[in-house]
Amino acid sequence: MKYYLRAGLVHSGERVGSNQTAYDDSHVQRVRLVRALIETGGLSIAATKQVLSTLDSDETSLAHTFEAAQHALGVGGASSGSAEPGALRRISELATAHGWKTTVENPGFDVAARALDAFSTIGFAPSDEFLDAYASAATTIARADLRALTTRDRPELVAELMVVGTVLGDALIAGLRRLAQENETAELFPVHTTIHDEKDAK
Repeated sequence: MKYYLRAGLVHSGERVGSNQTAYDDSHVQRVRLVRALIETGGLSIAATKQVLSTLDSDETSLAHTFEAAQHALGVGGASSGSAEPGALRRISELATAHGWKTTVENPGFDVAARALDAFSTIGFAPSDEFLDAYASAATTIARADLRALTTRDRPELVAELMVVGTVLGDALIAGLRRLAQENETAELFPVHTTIHDEKDAK
């Protein structure tokens, strides 16, 4: 708690004595939120502050909250620097092909394009089929994300799930993807157990 207070991630408690401070449920909830963003989501202190400022804003528009959250969370992802124009163009064409309504300011364009640039450094050029599979999966996941928001009845809780869900959703996707990769590996490259008879064993 003290570390988060010093970092400005948790609001101060109420002084009830010269050496005592009282904290309520809002402090407990904020600490849980901060831990989720930093420890599970992997955000830096600076990025976490940006996310929290979005949640604490008086602006209740979901579109505004989502846009601000996307930019705060967009600092992660692929390596730093600007993406190559060709990679950006390919991601833009992919979004258009899937009928996505997006804005050019969305950091997802740069994050995805820089991932393509990183692939190129190992001599791998993702095929259209490869990218289409990722885009289709992203559409399914995004729909689940937005449907989850309807389970909350207060604007601040909707905004919280929108932001935190994006961070933790990235971790959830990564974990499930690794499990699915293991399953697909077993399907495509089965390990055959060879049984030797006694003669071979000798």
